[in-house]
Amino acid sequence: MSEYNPDSWVIIKITVPDQKTIYKVLGGWSGGYLDGDSWQLNSGIAKVEKNGDYFDFHGYSGSVYKCHKDSNQMRMSMAGTWNQLKEKFPDNVELVTVDEIKLD
Repeated sequence: MSEYNPDSWVIIKITVPDQKTIYKVLGGWSGGYLDGDSWQLNSGIAKVEKNGDYFDFHGYSGSVYKCHKDSNQMRMSMAGTWNQLKEKFPDNVELVTVDEIKLD
C-alpha cells in the first residue's frame, strides 16, 4: 500500500452519463530548486476517513492520500492538470468539497 501526503489537494468529481460518478484526489507537492513542483491524480476515492486534522482518502488501487484539512486548495502545480481536464471534459468534471462526496 502506498501512502501520499500532498502539500495541497482538491477533489474532482467526474460524471459520465449512464456510468458511476467517480471522485478523485488531485494532489500537489511543492518541489525544491532542483526537482520542481509535481502533482498526482489518484485512482478514485473508495473510502474517506476523518483522522484528526487529516482526511484519509483510500483509493481503488489501495493507496491512501493523507490530506491535511487546511491544505485544501488549488496550487499552480495542479492548475495545468485541472485546466486540461476541464477543457477536454467541460460538462463532466467539477471541483467539489469533501462534504459533497457521495460514495455507494
